[in-house]
Amino acid sequence: MNDLSGRVSGWGLSLPRPVWGDLIAGISVATILIPQSMAYAELAGLPAFVGLIAAALPPIAAAIFASSPYLQTGPVAMTSLLTAGALVGLAAPFSSEYIKLAAMLALVVGVVRAGVGLLRAGVVAYLMSQPVIMGFTNGAAILIIASQIPTAVAANPPDGRVLQRAWWTLIHPGEWEPEAVMISVLTAAVIVIGRRFSPLFPGVLIAVVGGIVFSLATDYAGPVLDNVPSQLPNLSLDLPWNMLDEILLAGAVIALVGFAEPASIARAYAARERTSWSPDREFLSQGAANVVSGLTGAFPVGGSFSRTSINHLAGAKTRWSGAITGFVVLVFLPFASVLEPLPRAVLAAIVITAVAKLLRLDLLIKLWKFSKPQALIAWITFAATLVLAPRIDLAVLVGIVTAVAVHLWRESDVDVELEVRRDGTARIRPEGVFWFGSAPELQKVLNELLVAYPQAKRVEVDLSGLGRVDYSSAVALREVIDDAREAGLGVYVIGVPDHARRILLAVWGDELEQVER
Repeated sequence: MNDLSGRVSGWGLSLPRPVWGDLIAGISVATILIPQSMAYAELAGLPAFVGLIAAALPPIAAAIFASSPYLQTGPVAMTSLLTAGALVGLAAPFSSEYIKLAAMLALVVGVVRAGVGLLRAGVVAYLMSQPVIMGFTNGAAILIIASQIPTAVAANPPDGRVLQRAWWTLIHPGEWEPEAVMISVLTAAVIVIGRRFSPLFPGVLIAVVGGIVFSLATDYAGPVLDNVPSQLPNLSLDLPWNMLDEILLAGAVIALVGFAEPASIARAYAARERTSWSPDREFLSQGAANVVSGLTGAFPVGGSFSRTSINHLAGAKTRWSGAITGFVVLVFLPFASVLEPLPRAVLAAIVITAVAKLLRLDLLIKLWKFSKPQALIAWITFAATLVLAPRIDLAVLVGIVTAVAVHLWRESDVDVELEVRRDGTARIRPEGVFWFGSAPELQKVLNELLVAYPQAKRVEVDLSGLGRVDYSSAVALREVIDDAREAGLGVYVIGVPDHARRILLAVWGDELEQVER
């Protein structure tokens, strides 16, 4: 295909000519994105119309830099929940100050992601521990569903944490509004049943139109969107910069954790279509989308798996499909007030049906059977997500620290083979990876072996089984050997692998030749 924009030096960026499939796919995704974006905005503690702003220009910005032709960018449930957690306690949800903080948070997320992409450090997309993601995703899914339960039944529970409000709602069915319950059930049924007929079935659009028609025809008295201003995005730097330090950490966490979803989406479709993808490009793409979202007064955005799937199935071929989705939302903004009669129960049901498939507790249970250390990481992250809510960004840090601790614990274990020959020679063969964390254990094991066999007159330390050696473990090895030589033993090193020779030379110097055989 001919490029419309040429190539950007060093990145190979180009926008190929759009095809009809891009137009159809872009419009199809937009019909889903419009109601979803409003629902996710409210999940983040923002007015619904802010979601429409986040669904307009950010997908266009993302399309310019993305490496995946299918990835659809915009408001997503997980990032919205992280946004709410990051801003809790800093301002009242739905207030003007809260809206500005959300915009600044998006700017932070965007700068961090763009920075990672520009530094070509996108490899971090592969480093997020799967057990951490698994535990966090399940915990976040429960919190998201729980947060929507009161809205789905139009109940008004007392102030409290998300799970407390959901539990109060469930045990007080007398507080439910029958019409809201009916709307929620019908919305979920239309979406779920329609999805079984075809992934392209416009269940969300039908539910939204049906909800508006029902609200107008019956003069529905339950909660509705009510105030949806018809306005276009405005660029502004009028943000609460004095509170930047209070959201920096949360912004960095959202930037990295929230990237796991778009990275996995782009990677999956690249494998399916046998095409390449670039984590650096996707970081830059998501960074640009969030910078634009922040400058237009919206909130952090990410890549959507469900909308990307629909985009692919609808015939998208190039990144123009994402840009077209943004253009459609942009064109719709002046007419957004038509959504004001929409019952909030419809939006709650849309969120619940979208997030329910993320809840996979069975995977956490199965993981325990295969690897208890990895399951421990997942379950601790899962518990931390529920306990620390709404500060679930801290739960991610707990999971990462746990994963690192488990890794260090496992790596500190040293396997040593021992063979004592009749001539009094003891052959010691340590195996695995030696680093500063395993150095103390290495010293302990070798000393205990030497003490256990006092009849040994000669010791051969076979290093052929080492996968890696760092400076600290090399020093520890030398200290053990020096102690044994001072005790009158003849100690020699054999089988030094090439990758370890440089480190051993740095520790022993010329003396390595005296002990190596």
